[in-house]
Amino acid sequence: MNSPESAAESAAAAPICSAKGCRADAVWVLAWNNPKLHTPERRKTWLACEEHREHLSSFLGVRGFLKDVVTLAEWESGGSGADGR
Repeated sequence: MNSPESAAESAAAAPICSAKGCRADAVWVLAWNNPKLHTPERRKTWLACEEHREHLSSFLGVRGFLKDVVTLAEWESGGSGADGR
């Protein structure tokens, strides 16, 4: 059974960076898709902290997967990229 403290901590936990081993708060959303696997409008996402945004963007970019990079706040508010553009 979950205690009230652990449930509150889980609900308040900020999204974290997708970089391997990183536990920093995410600031960026990297929207991507693999055209061999996904329809053109499909968007998968990785989250990135300030330190790993460029590295993760580069990893996706050289493969032709990166579609958009927006702030987490913009993504959550339905801004650019969140609607599948």
